[in-house]
Amino acid sequence: MTFAPHGKHLIAGTWTGTEQTFLSEPAHGPAHAFSLGTPELVDQAARAAEEAFWTYSTTTRAARAGFLEAIADEIEARGEAITQIGTQETGLPEARLNGERGRTTGQLRLFADHIRKGDYLDRRHDAALPDRQPLPRPDLRLMQRPIGPVAVFGASNFPLAFSTAGGDTAAALAAGCPVVVKGHDAHPGTGEIVAEAILAAIVSCGMPQGVFSLVQGGTREVGQALVQHPLIKAVGFTGSLAGGRALFDLCAQRPEPIPFFGELGSVNPMFMLPQAIAARAGELGQGWAGSLAMGAGQFCTNPGIAVVIDGAGADAFAEAAREGLSQTGAQVMLTDGIAAAYAKGAARMGAQAGVRGLLTSMCDRREARPFLFKVSARDWMDNRVLGEEVFGPLGLVVVANDEEEMVQVALSFEGQLTATLHMDDADVALARRLMPVLERKAGRVLANGFPTGVEVCDAMVHGGPYPASTNFGATSVGTLSIRRFLRPVCYQNMPAALLPDDAAS
Repeated sequence: MTFAPHGKHLIAGTWTGTEQTFLSEPAHGPAHAFSLGTPELVDQAARAAEEAFWTYSTTTRAARAGFLEAIADEIEARGEAITQIGTQETGLPEARLNGERGRTTGQLRLFADHIRKGDYLDRRHDAALPDRQPLPRPDLRLMQRPIGPVAVFGASNFPLAFSTAGGDTAAALAAGCPVVVKGHDAHPGTGEIVAEAILAAIVSCGMPQGVFSLVQGGTREVGQALVQHPLIKAVGFTGSLAGGRALFDLCAQRPEPIPFFGELGSVNPMFMLPQAIAARAGELGQGWAGSLAMGAGQFCTNPGIAVVIDGAGADAFAEAAREGLSQTGAQVMLTDGIAAAYAKGAARMGAQAGVRGLLTSMCDRREARPFLFKVSARDWMDNRVLGEEVFGPLGLVVVANDEEEMVQVALSFEGQLTATLHMDDADVALARRLMPVLERKAGRVLANGFPTGVEVCDAMVHGGPYPASTNFGATSVGTLSIRRFLRPVCYQNMPAALLPDDAAS
């Protein structure tokens, strides 16, 4: 099967082209021309989303759940074409694309089941107390309501699960909010097929066509126009700290500031406690190497830093990690720009004072090989550059002199998506000292595991204190993510005929 994209934008049910185009930059296979996004297209999409909101926000939960399931079905029906162009554009292997497609359709179906149950509405009712003294109490009902059109920025590293029909889009649609997606230049063809699937679901379910639009890549001006459009009421973003912070600032500077839910990356530190290292240093080092190199290290939960206490066990752990990484061949990265940034970041890391290279290599254009460095805890705490994310298969071993210094290292971290304890029973006392620090620093705290791989479920948190994300109270993965696009409304002494259908349930 050969898929040839038409290269247009989807604006409220209509495929629209523009005079200016850009060429995709596939890892292999032919490049394709795509229409360049414009602020005018953003305006059309936002206006259509606002018009659709009045209908879509009042659809039943059952109707929205059926819509989400129809999107999942339509994506699966196009699975072969998605995998074909997705592998060409990103260089990701077929198995990864197929797995990510399953995750994408799985979360759509999970959200459908979740909204059918209705618990997410957080309905509360305080009945009237007309005889209460000294003052009566009115009848009060509370329910979560959709906020309005939502802008979603596709992510470079997840062409399906965090892009066109990914978690942010699925959460907003589940909440009752129309969506305008700015597609990522790294995989425009993949985005186009998924948009076709969403359009087919819109038609089959009879949803308003403005409920979804896709504006393909464009200049920085297009992203700015999207977050500053007065009809957009929230933004979902997964990407770099610099890009996300710039958009966050624009949202805050609007005449009507809006929430910006940005997931901006993390170094995801692991704390290798003494007894665990003494018992299984080699196993832990090999496990870390596998997690670091998975997907060329292009996961926001990639565990880039391992903190150990100096000694023979720490040396054995580092050597096992070096050996494991040295057996990893070159891997294709998602874009030329990401590969170049990785090579630059590795060079910057290796040039810092006190940093020793345990494994260094050369990077070729779009291919990456692992790097492994080592530094003392004191040098690490004295140099904030060493705590910055390098997106790719790069690891840093931070060596503390003792338990007290390990705790100080934990305290010095900025906000993280994850933090991990590798421990045995004899490490519990130290782990108890670290736990209050780690739960304050990270959105997800693990024991004896590796953070790559984020389960899509009710209890998952994918977020954390800044700079891991711009809203520490939210998650971009799991059913709780739907709450980002809702707000509480209280109804006082409201006649039943005027209440939303779900309010009295």
